[in-house]
Amino acid sequence: MGREKRAVVQLLEETLVNIFARFQLRRVRSVCKEWKSIIDSDYFRELYESVNSTSVSWSIMNRRNQTLSLEIVGHHGCERWGLRNSIGSSITRYDPETTTELVRKTLVLSCADGLVLLYIETSEGAPEYHVGNPLLRQWVRIPLPPHLSPFDVVRLQENKLFSDTGLVTRMEKGIVVGYKVVWMLASSYLSKEITFMVYASETGLWTTREVRCLRPMFWSRLEYSVPLNGILHWIASNGTNLDANYVLSYDLYNNDNDNGGGGDDECRAMLFPGMELYARHQRFKRTITTSAGSVVYCNVFKATNGGGRIIRVWRLVNYCDDDPLAAWNLLWELNTTNSSSLVGFGTDYFPVVMHPLNSDIIYLWSRDKNGLVLLNLRTHRFSLHKEEDNDGQNQSTNGGCILSLSGCKEYMDSIYSMYFIAHHVGALHNLYFSQFVLPPWLNPLPKLVS
Repeated sequence: MGREKRAVVQLLEETLVNIFARFQLRRVRSVCKEWKSIIDSDYFRELYESVNSTSVSWSIMNRRNQTLSLEIVGHHGCERWGLRNSIGSSITRYDPETTTELVRKTLVLSCADGLVLLYIETSEGAPEYHVGNPLLRQWVRIPLPPHLSPFDVVRLQENKLFSDTGLVTRMEKGIVVGYKVVWMLASSYLSKEITFMVYASETGLWTTREVRCLRPMFWSRLEYSVPLNGILHWIASNGTNLDANYVLSYDLYNNDNDNGGGGDDECRAMLFPGMELYARHQRFKRTITTSAGSVVYCNVFKATNGGGRIIRVWRLVNYCDDDPLAAWNLLWELNTTNSSSLVGFGTDYFPVVMHPLNSDIIYLWSRDKNGLVLLNLRTHRFSLHKEEDNDGQNQSTNGGCILSLSGCKEYMDSIYSMYFIAHHVGALHNLYFSQFVLPPWLNPLPKLVS
């Protein structure tokens, strides 16, 4: 009888698994502990991935203008999570128990694999750092480095050669099992060395590393970085020109002495592609984003034969120092003037980001039409999304998601003079956009080591 009972229980569990796999998990998971246990199991995750290929919510975040909305472009209501509101609306809904003071300022510093690094300034001016999963509303406060007081941190923030915005994750079987908060500090504008201060969730400790590059770099673009696969990427130059000519990277896990990594403490320095062939025709300063699991560089160029505009997209395929042909692969090259499918597309536009999950799709801001253009580089089909004049927000359906804009035009207008290659106002540029992408799976926040 005991064997029959176990068989019935197993059959019921298998039935529940197959039923759950066809519903939005966020609501099912919150019903009871038993259902949560089923959904968190490896078996259920593998089954769910096998029967679901639905879209996930993601956002383009504002990195510069604190007077505008944090989320300038949002995708929500997607099939997998079914969020009624954009994820930007929940990203700062941290647990009030993680801070003991009233909050004066909140900033999103970085996003990686569904986790968010949040900076909070209390009413007394004290700095606090929090890492969280906004979807599950799990937040934890990160302690300051033991050798720095709150006053020391505030002084560091005033240093233009300091960055406290780094966040990388370690993934296993599609879920986050650890993360690192990364601060960077250069001793001078031009040098080969840079200091990394790294907090690891796996140990609960801060460590300091002296990282070297093969040649001196100008460390004037440290403010923001792009995380991917445990590697931090940022842009730099080895000269005084206003445009970056290198993508620098540092692997926080494979170069980890504490956890048996290589420990060579050298950053990679990849030259941007196309500089010899296309630099004279480049319309915008170089920047990077991510798409389909790779770092990508996209730009708009003037066509040499009869005018027009050409969009080129490169994908980083190899971390090779000083060899752009080996490091980058030209993914797309499209003359938007010659394509019959792009009649009326216009010529005054600039790249925003690539779609984080689909490397066929690029997001562009059209100054001709004052709207966001989604262009499929494979099919040459495009759609235009504009903000309404009455409330500054527009919603439309795209790819099974609701696409909304908030403060988008104002933000694009504010960065144009710094982004456009012919303008020298604003001097050095930086990374203007950050992507926050919900993970394909529910990622509980890794527990801190106490």
